[in-house]
Amino acid sequence: MIDPARRPPLPINTRMGFQASLCGRRSKTSPKMRAALSLLLLLLASTHAMHRGKAYIRDKVCQEFNALGKEEFRTLNIIANSRKYSNATFEEIEHLVQEIVSLAATCCAAGADPSCYDAGSSALSAKSCSGASPFPFHPGTAGCCGQEGLEQKLCLAALRHPPQQLPRYLQPSNEELCQAFKKDPKDFADRFLYEYASSYGQAPLPVLLGSTRSFLSMVSTCCISPVPTACFLKEKLARKTLSLLTLLSNRACSRFAAYGKDKVTFSYLTSLAQKVPAASFEDLSPLAENAAEVFSQCCDSVAEDCMQRKLSEHTAKACSSLSARDKRVADCCKGKNLMENYFCISALPPAPAPKLPEVPKSLDKQLCGEEGARHAKRYLFELARRHPSLPEAALSTLYDAASKAREECCSAKDPSSCLQAKRLQTGEKLPPFLEKANQLCGQYTQLTFLDFKKRLQESLAQAVPKASAEQLGQLVEQQADFASTCCPHNSPPLYCSSKVSSELGELCAGGSCLLG
Repeated sequence: MIDPARRPPLPINTRMGFQASLCGRRSKTSPKMRAALSLLLLLLASTHAMHRGKAYIRDKVCQEFNALGKEEFRTLNIIANSRKYSNATFEEIEHLVQEIVSLAATCCAAGADPSCYDAGSSALSAKSCSGASPFPFHPGTAGCCGQEGLEQKLCLAALRHPPQQLPRYLQPSNEELCQAFKKDPKDFADRFLYEYASSYGQAPLPVLLGSTRSFLSMVSTCCISPVPTACFLKEKLARKTLSLLTLLSNRACSRFAAYGKDKVTFSYLTSLAQKVPAASFEDLSPLAENAAEVFSQCCDSVAEDCMQRKLSEHTAKACSSLSARDKRVADCCKGKNLMENYFCISALPPAPAPKLPEVPKSLDKQLCGEEGARHAKRYLFELARRHPSLPEAALSTLYDAASKAREECCSAKDPSSCLQAKRLQTGEKLPPFLEKANQLCGQYTQLTFLDFKKRLQESLAQAVPKASAEQLGQLVEQQADFASTCCPHNSPPLYCSSKVSSELGELCAGGSCLLG
């Protein structure tokens, strides 16, 4: 969770601001802005460009600074550095961006000394290493500062915070937005860009940029409108697709960054299995592989329409393959807007568990054969179909355990005995846990939150009759917090995996959760 001490004090729930340069009526990225996206990813997400020479970096920075202008250059740096240092305070990002923009403005001016940029960047590195550095704190800074020259710069440039697990951005009311906007438009925009970019920093940079420009355009228009309520309603409807694309692409790319392509494929596969249990492994596996390919191509892409175009193509394939299998999917696919169809399918709750035979056992020869990984996925796919509300974090832990067991046992002298020993370690403990987790998340999905907590309190009172009222209340809050965060699809992967690891992790120690 976010440490409140790291947050700058504000009169409203979010940090927002406004820039005149962002007041265009459209969220389309200008050609010169699109060109700069590549530069920012080059400079802020990697360091290999520095090996091409000091003049190369200076020339590229100055080329884009002069093409964009000071304000747009500054805007992109707020977004990029807020993504990179997602746990930094607004003041820390403000200091860093001010120094970067000042360096570019000074050293890119006509007649500036050719050594200006290198000397200035060296001074920034020295400032980062000082005891009273105003820049974003990173625990790896001390290690970098033990190096010298180019190696120090490369090391500092590579530092970045892990992305936010739970986005902290909360949009205030229309009245609060306009109050903050009118008080100080520039500060409003700066704080909004910082808050939004640090919260949704895993979304592709072009999507994030388009979304922030669209939002600031809406605020600047509606806060001076004679009928602001009607204006906000119209503008929010107009930017609904972009807003949802930002939210869902941030979730998908967070998952891709945490899991990698293979595990994202599995995650998408089991999610579809729970939504459309009538579809077979052969139906869903190609769709899961296609979705993972979309994220691998678009999460780090600077192509403006990559995510929207590729997801639209993916949705067309999903609708073609699954509409005949599931009425809910067919209803989602009736719309003409493929992105809205994708959002609709993504929002589908798990379907009721169908009457299916017992999960077929995977033969040891299959698990250790050429198609072993696919057979393990098929087994877990079948498990997900029969437990439609089982949270992804539990399935993810099972996947990791199965992979570990295959790695250990398939190279053993007696693979069958090794795999059997893993199964015996689990014994009878795992199935009840899976049923419990499935039931908990099923109730969360079906009931209102108040009814869910009431049902939870009743069941825990029976399960732990000797608990005091205070202890019972703590248990209720812990399980309700887990359910609200980790039961929904697209829950934060690393955060929720840590939530289940204490209980399921013991059962799966040493990869013993390979049941098939």
